[in-house]
Amino acid sequence: MPPSEHFPPAQNADREGLVGFGGELSPEWLLDAYRHGIFPWPITDLDAPLAWWSPDPRAIIEFDRFHVSRRLQRTCRSGKFQVTRDRDFAGVISSCAMVPSRRGQTWLTPEMIDAYVRLHELGHAHSVEIWHQNELAGGVYGVTIGGLFAAESKFFRVRDASKVALVHLVEHLRERGFSLLDIQQLSPHAARLGAVAIPRAEYLARLSAAVEQPVTFEGLGIRD
Repeated sequence: MPPSEHFPPAQNADREGLVGFGGELSPEWLLDAYRHGIFPWPITDLDAPLAWWSPDPRAIIEFDRFHVSRRLQRTCRSGKFQVTRDRDFAGVISSCAMVPSRRGQTWLTPEMIDAYVRLHELGHAHSVEIWHQNELAGGVYGVTIGGLFAAESKFFRVRDASKVALVHLVEHLRERGFSLLDIQQLSPHAARLGAVAIPRAEYLARLSAAVEQPVTFEGLGIRD
């Protein structure tokens, strides 16, 4: 893979995964970052410029290790939720920033939201929406390049809605031929679903192959 036009190599990140400060949230900068294993994550409690990160290790969801409990399988089949894709990207990302548990402490600043909405408009960012009683109840969004889906954030207002979104996302990525689902950092919840942490060097090698895959997320989809 050619070197980044805007960033030092991800391998040069410090012990915390910090690659550097500054830059832009333009589509060009964002796509260059994700293509090279780097993502923005503002330090919102400091008067600091935009920060860019590449943690080591890196968390991913392996499609063949993804675990769905029997209870969650029943919920997915119950008809309680309607699932759509790319119907309300702006609603999903705004909800990720505004759900009560994150108010006042989210990294999703208005500038970040505008930047990812622009990526969505250009076809590089996508969402899965979960609806309950005609209201947006949960969802997940992320950035795609080739066979990479870099999941950025998810939310729920109704129990299990974000989990159902993730189940649908994994199923959809499998069907479309994606090979890499990046979730950045491993949480206990993600680990219970089968997520793993791998060395950054391994992640970058897999990323290099994934971004060259001739696959797409596709557009609007609806599933009951």
